[in-house]
Amino acid sequence: MSAGTGDRGELFVDGTGGGRTDGVAAGRTRRAAAGVGRAPAGGGAAVMFSDGVPSPSPSHSPAASGAPAGSTGVPAEGTRSTALPRARTGPPRRGSRREKKSWPKIAQRIVPDDLQPEVLRLELTELGDAFRAYQRRPEPDLAVLAELHDRKARAFALWADVTDDASLREEADRAEAAARTTREMDANRRGVPVDGEGPVVERLLTRGQGVHARTVLEHLRVGSPLPGSEARLAVLMLTLRAARAGSGNVTGQDLGGWLQGDAERVLQELVDVGWLLLPEDVTADDALMSRPEEPAQVTVPSLLASAPRPFFFGKVTRARLSGWAQKVVGDRKLRKKKAGAATRLLAVYTAAHSRPGGCLGGVGEDAGLALDEVAQFCGLRPEEVAEHAGLLTAAGWLEEDADTTDGRLRGRLTERALPLSGLL
Repeated sequence: MSAGTGDRGELFVDGTGGGRTDGVAAGRTRRAAAGVGRAPAGGGAAVMFSDGVPSPSPSHSPAASGAPAGSTGVPAEGTRSTALPRARTGPPRRGSRREKKSWPKIAQRIVPDDLQPEVLRLELTELGDAFRAYQRRPEPDLAVLAELHDRKARAFALWADVTDDASLREEADRAEAAARTTREMDANRRGVPVDGEGPVVERLLTRGQGVHARTVLEHLRVGSPLPGSEARLAVLMLTLRAARAGSGNVTGQDLGGWLQGDAERVLQELVDVGWLLLPEDVTADDALMSRPEEPAQVTVPSLLASAPRPFFFGKVTRARLSGWAQKVVGDRKLRKKKAGAATRLLAVYTAAHSRPGGCLGGVGEDAGLALDEVAQFCGLRPEEVAEHAGLLTAAGWLEEDADTTDGRLRGRLTERALPLSGLL
């Protein structure tokens, strides 16, 4: 065994087992605790950084040394520990997302879970689901919707009886009215009488197109550029030709059929007041000579895209409305009776303002049409309407019971005119 000093003055003793004296080992331990010295490569001493925090050595980790997991050691005196705090672990949060109970609803009303009888509660719940499923349908089915309204009316009437709630009774009445209206709409669209009896009527207009037709007629009633019946008839037909783009095509046959011998005069008057524009090299006489293969183009400035749009409907509806008006104005029996412009305008107005069964105007106190409005549209005085209504009766357009008493025109379209009804 030999003893000596190391390279920094510490004593060491070489024993047979290669160990060191206890004094030498103690000195080394003190130096390591003070942060002095250099760890041998691959050794087990901790490397001390400038902030005094030891970087753990893999060979001295608790897992490697076999030390218990809780023995992490205590920092030596004089060093600053900056170890990060361990994340807090606590009991799992309860009720972080509260479960929301789904209450059955119908018509924005909650169906009580204790509602009796049970069959009523189940019916209301199923009805609410059925209405929501119907709203998701890609295409409407008015027959299905009418049946849903019928069920709702019966269910809400029973609910009102059970709870003595007047608002539920009102909801039942509204559902009953909705079922009736929906069924009428479905019948009108399919041309089937509502009561299931009588001949099938092939309607030229749908209910929505009837609304558009009345919009056009009202626009012309209050905004015709000229007061006469002939000018109003020309304005109506030309408006329907140019309703979407502001311009359209007409032929001499069209103009002659609408206005007969007054066509050139009326056309020129509309040009003179600026309501109608013709191409620079086209006169009113040229327009009357135009043929179907080479029609005359006419422009209505108030209907151009740059102007405020009075109508909002598509190409199909425009063509349908134009064809509808042409059928009324060109009715064979009206032509046979040589009906003038005022009588033809009255035929158009009565057709547009009739219900599916042919009755004019509303029901009850509102039955019929206001005589002053009818007269204004046709370019007549109110007292002159009766004469032209008689001409329509003679032509088989109106039933025999048409009258103009009490400032209203009352009557009904004949069966042959029903297909042209505006479906009020």
